[in-house]
Amino acid sequence: MNSTTSTPTQTTRRHPIFWILCLAALLWNVGGLGNFLWQLNVDAVASFPAPAIAIIENRPLWATAGFGFGMVTGAAGCILLLLRNPKALIALYLSLLGVLITVMHSIAVATGNELFGVTEIMTMIVAPVIVAFLLVWYARTAGDRS
Repeated sequence: MNSTTSTPTQTTRRHPIFWILCLAALLWNVGGLGNFLWQLNVDAVASFPAPAIAIIENRPLWATAGFGFGMVTGAAGCILLLLRNPKALIALYLSLLGVLITVMHSIAVATGNELFGVTEIMTMIVAPVIVAFLLVWYARTAGDRS
């Protein structure tokens, strides 16, 4: 072998799916953060559907804090994931915790409330939990491949 032959270098390029998923996840969390901020406006909440109002009106401070915390750490985690920072996983675990705290209250409101059908339960309770779990899983998987 010739000593001038260069050895292949490890590339840091990511598959386009990585970028698409990370950007979609960032948009999801930024949308959630916007939703959180929108819910702080009493006039805006009055225009929401009845099931959402039922959750928001009597939401305790701990559930509101969990919601905000989950959205901020979720958006930060997605940005860190895009930057390939290993702290993305920590941020996304914290986001999952915030989502679970918020959902505990939402489940309590939805249980036995005739306003909540399958659609409301799926969009307000189940989907955020699934997305948060998938983001943690993806961050772990993407971190293992780097």
